Amino acid sequence: MAYSEFDLRELRILSVLLQEGSITKTAQILETTQPSVSKTLGRLREQFSDPLLVRNGHAMQPTPKALDMIAPLRMLFGVADGLRADALAFDPKTSDRLFSLLLTDVGMIRFLPPLVARVAAVAPTVSVRAVPLDSRQFELKLEAGEADLALGAFPQAARHLRRQRLFSDGYVSVMRNRHPQLSKSQSRNSFLELRHILVTASETGHAAHGEAQRALASEIKPSNILLRVPSFIAGAIVAAQTDGVVTLPANLAHSLAGPLDLTVFKTPIALPRIEIAQYWHERFHRDPAHRWIRSMTFELFASSSQRS
Repeated sequence: MAYSEFDLRELRILSVLLQEGSITKTAQILETTQPSVSKTLGRLREQFSDPLLVRNGHAMQPTPKALDMIAPLRMLFGVADGLRADALAFDPKTSDRLFSLLLTDVGMIRFLPPLVARVAAVAPTVSVRAVPLDSRQFELKLEAGEADLALGAFPQAARHLRRQRLFSDGYVSVMRNRHPQLSKSQSRNSFLELRHILVTASETGHAAHGEAQRALASEIKPSNILLRVPSFIAGAIVAAQTDGVVTLPANLAHSLAGPLDLTVFKTPIALPRIEIAQYWHERFHRDPAHRWIRSMTFELFASSSQRS
């Protein structure tokens, strides 16, 4: 009778609360409201006869009893998701499954057009939702089932996440086609004297760009930096309307060059390559629908050496 009182959704909320220590962050991750999370916590406190989380300044800290629950909760959800995966068959031709993908702004341009086109062709009632990626939360969103996959470059991702390499990307630079120094841009000295739009690594999915950002900043004089901006796409738009030059991942640069009337050229500074992969949580590894969407992204985006 005691077990019949437990609600898996409420226990999932508790699991995220224990990791985040914040009602606000938990509500954001699970895409619900703060009052709803607070009410759930109140019910769980009554059920377990324990405060579970107590406020300590701005954060909430788990009680000893709550700390002991973290590992069992993870096991519980692993078993529950495994049972669900074993029980459900997946037919892409008839399924109305919604797949949620965590993507940076670059990832939305790189991945969504070909993926949505392929899904529409082979699974007409399946839909895709793009979720803006915050690198501080994407692991929790994958674990909580709020997203199916994260696509991008996340070298600091938790080791317990499953991952599959897709391809690597390099950097190129772009400027508007009628830039007055277009003909001189490809020499190193001339390049460094241009006005630069520097894309800064951020906590919204561009953490892998940090090494390239530091390399550029070490070469370009501060007086030659026209703008610092945390978005590759915004940087490209500004370059299209000014005399600034911006250095971008090559796949993105070639996608934007035509629509924005940009010239693409090799960056005359050595920059690291970016390793792109897809990431997912172990809990969903055997789910038939999840395996289908992973195979779809791998087929579409993996380099030929990866597929062989």
